[in-house]
Amino acid sequence: MVAGNPITGAAQPEAETGERAYAAMIARTRALVPQLRQRAARTEELRCLPPETEQDLHEAGLFRILQPRRFGGSELEYVALIDCADLLGQADASVAWNFANLASHHWMLGMFEEKAQTLVWGHDANALIASSFIFPAGRARKTEGGYRLHGSWPFSSGVASCEWNMLASVVYSDDEADGIEYRIFLLPKKDYKILDTWNAAGLRGTGSSDVEVRDAFVPDYMTVAVGNLAGGPTPGSVANPNPLYALPVFSLFPYVLSGVALGNAQACLDDYVEVVRHRISTYNRAKLSDFQSTQIKIADASAKIDAARLIMRSACAVAMEDARRGHVPSMAGKTKYRRDGAFSVNLCTEAVSMLFAASGARGLFTSGVLQRQFRDAHAINSHLAFNFDAAGTNYGRVALGLPSENLTL
Repeated sequence: MVAGNPITGAAQPEAETGERAYAAMIARTRALVPQLRQRAARTEELRCLPPETEQDLHEAGLFRILQPRRFGGSELEYVALIDCADLLGQADASVAWNFANLASHHWMLGMFEEKAQTLVWGHDANALIASSFIFPAGRARKTEGGYRLHGSWPFSSGVASCEWNMLASVVYSDDEADGIEYRIFLLPKKDYKILDTWNAAGLRGTGSSDVEVRDAFVPDYMTVAVGNLAGGPTPGSVANPNPLYALPVFSLFPYVLSGVALGNAQACLDDYVEVVRHRISTYNRAKLSDFQSTQIKIADASAKIDAARLIMRSACAVAMEDARRGHVPSMAGKTKYRRDGAFSVNLCTEAVSMLFAASGARGLFTSGVLQRQFRDAHAINSHLAFNFDAAGTNYGRVALGLPSENLTL
């Protein structure tokens, strides 16, 4: 049985499942790496992904790896975000960052009410969804049939290419006894304004601009409470019973993006090894590959990267196994996910920083990739999800019997 490809119009085999589908997706992703690497400089210059890069990702099915199969998605395991971002990050961290962000929103939409899924995917199953999950940036109030939303959100990656946006907000009540609620709102492009603010030192090609909303009405079914995404059944569970859509979203949030750091660090290491294998010292004409210090740095960096990969993939595997048996992790388990997500990315950043320092003046030239890998590594590490002080403090609090300070868990 074949179905028309909504991007190219060509016929394609019916969606494969299981290990075979996973291997096929990895193969398609790996095949893109050389051309994406060649486009990296242009991507930085544009400050967003080139149209042909987005087309490549669409045609490979990458944006839809976690989308429910009933809408034509691949519905792969959660670890696919790590593995695919790892490969794409070896070409260009900006491409990997936008891929992971936008692919994860298909996963999250699978947890919304079925009516919201049908509204978005029934019209266009390939539609891209941006986000900004900075809750204090928005203010929302309940009204008849929905909410009124107002605010200005930064860092909405890939937003210019998207038809929808998931925006996080605090919901306030006139009754102080009701307190506040954290909720995510799904808005069409016509309801928000994009502000061209993205001029950054790292991840330059992600187009992570600000978005502004002025008193938009959002129907109830186009929102989901953060409390419903803490693990277990969600509003979308009846339509999407796969345990993938019962994972605790914000506990696992670091792993949406951590594969980007992994791939960027792996590329940095591979490039460094290739250069020093043939490089001669400027000062004494000795082969750098003969230096013990060079050999130790390669061992150190590779150990950090390999350890990070094990931590990331193991966390995703454990989370999926928990979801399959209907187990929602304790707060201690959730803070451990956040701790390990931050720690593993910090390992990748340390590896890149060490290799950059070891490269000397060669790494300073903008004609080379090392300076971009260094800038991207630190841009990735600046994301709050990878702030080890924040993740570590909360983990330590819970370990000591104190309440979690992360209200999204």
